[in-house]
Amino acid sequence: MKFSIAKDQLIAGLQAVQNVVGSRTTLPILSNVLLKAEGSQLVFTATDLDVTVSCGVEANVGKEGDTTIPVKRFFSIVRELQAPEIEVDTNDKSVSSVKAGSSFYKINGISGDEFPPMPKFGEAASVTLSQAKVKAMLKKTSIAISMDESRYVLNGVFMSFQADKLTMVATDGRRLAMCEEELGGDGGVEGDIIVPTKAVTELNRLLQNSGDVVIKFTENQVSFELSGEDQHSVLLISKLVEGNYPNYKQVIPNETKERVTLVREELLHALRRAEIMTNDKSNSVKMSFTKNNLAITANTPEVGEGRESIAINYKGPEISIAFNPGYLMDPLKVLDMDEVFFELNDELSPGLLRINEPYLYVLMPMRMS
Repeated sequence: MKFSIAKDQLIAGLQAVQNVVGSRTTLPILSNVLLKAEGSQLVFTATDLDVTVSCGVEANVGKEGDTTIPVKRFFSIVRELQAPEIEVDTNDKSVSSVKAGSSFYKINGISGDEFPPMPKFGEAASVTLSQAKVKAMLKKTSIAISMDESRYVLNGVFMSFQADKLTMVATDGRRLAMCEEELGGDGGVEGDIIVPTKAVTELNRLLQNSGDVVIKFTENQVSFELSGEDQHSVLLISKLVEGNYPNYKQVIPNETKERVTLVREELLHALRRAEIMTNDKSNSVKMSFTKNNLAITANTPEVGEGRESIAINYKGPEISIAFNPGYLMDPLKVLDMDEVFFELNDELSPGLLRINEPYLYVLMPMRMS
């Protein structure tokens, strides 16, 4: 195999795939990136056997072929090279010579034949959406993914494809985020899948604000094919989380008595300041709704106390309710609306955060000391 490639193209390809490579792997081949030169393209593929990412970039191919190279080391060398053009020549023993200006390196690799094969999707049902939409939905829901590995069905984002709508949900038992998007004329695919956390993290990184994404899924895996005018073609394939997602609709309150309009930035900054006066043992802030005022207080015996006051339009009964401030700030950080709507019933019922779009965030209250 022999090719020459612009340094920025080589870096773009490596950056797209290298994050899935684990630092501690028992199989040496999984520390490597598969390079495949064919036509006028160089295709990079990396996998940890659960998530696979592949990316194609332009290259001048002198001799077609493939090899695998330790991805972290290769990326470290390429990033430091000064020349704008890089030449790679691989011999039959999978040793790659890398030339750039006055720099020359030889890197020992492993034959491409040993690299795990890409899963095939064949005639799997598919749906096409804009990358910007999928990116926004994942950003708003993935904040609530559970990190508790004993409840593995919650370790990912639940995606429900109905005839005309895509619903995404994530929950860790203490809060739940749900987002919906109309599929318009591109529905027709029906089914429920759970996309694992690692794949969601990669998608959050790879999805752009332009171009489309084609989603295909079978019983146990899913693929996301990203394409756009100004980006390289990227394919992410992941195993699905097995099991049945819990009935999340039970957690969403059917009705709420009070609804308060809040300025998102103002609430976020007030919570940030109040959180400073909490600690790991006592990590809650109290929100007291009184006539036209919201008081946010943090009182931690070992630390001290803090109080924030926000003017609001509120005429309802006095209600005090406590929340984990971090959990309440998470959606405020990822939303970009000026206003949010906070709905509540009493101090023991879940709080509900909404916006003027099909999105909601349910948060369980904490016991007030």
